[in-house]
Amino acid sequence: MADLWSALLLTLMPGAAMPIGAAFALSATCRKLPHEVTHGIMAFGGGALLAAIALVLVPHGREDLTAPVALLAFVGGGGTFYVIDRRLEAGGGRGAQLLAMLLDYLPEAMAIGALLAAQKERAFLLAGLIFLQNLPEGFAAFREIVRDGAVSGGKIVLLFASLALLGPACAAIGFTFLAEMPEVLGFIMLFAAGGILYLIFQDVAPESHEVQAWSPALGAVLGFSLGLWGELMIG
Repeated sequence: MADLWSALLLTLMPGAAMPIGAAFALSATCRKLPHEVTHGIMAFGGGALLAAIALVLVPHGREDLTAPVALLAFVGGGGTFYVIDRRLEAGGGRGAQLLAMLLDYLPEAMAIGALLAAQKERAFLLAGLIFLQNLPEGFAAFREIVRDGAVSGGKIVLLFASLALLGPACAAIGFTFLAEMPEVLGFIMLFAAGGILYLIFQDVAPESHEVQAWSPALGAVLGFSLGLWGELMIG
């Protein structure tokens, strides 16, 4: 039971980074930042998402899957989120950044729960990495949604805070069930990786490069470097 509570608390911490990032985007300090800086932060989140694909979701997701199943999961994730993104676009809504953030956070929360059963140090380091990823991702997702003007900034921050509670729920699933079902966890991680990759190239990268400046490209490099550092620390 103690380890289950550890899983819940561990995933609540990185989940809290989503409303923290959104609150910063809402703040007066952020409104004073140059566009080059805010777009650089958004690109930083994109780089962190790419790191999650390359260093966590794909390598660890494929460990217990055959090559055809791994490929099916990855392509299926990309295709599914192509359909979702097209429907969002047809409805005039935004949400690609939010979808990408959740696709990163929720499968990794399941992985934290599963890892606590056997690799506690790796689970703690993964939680810290997800926290650092979710800060710029929460920032970018907030800016994307608030642009429509249909929902107030304060309500968006509250929405992100409620979404953070999905992490502990996923961690409980990972700890209780998926620790003994690595193939299912691997399929979920690769499915999410395919969806994130589609959203990065379709929405996240173009959104972060609306200004002609060096900061978005450098931000993406730094975001990926964050993920690389975390993976090297996990070892």
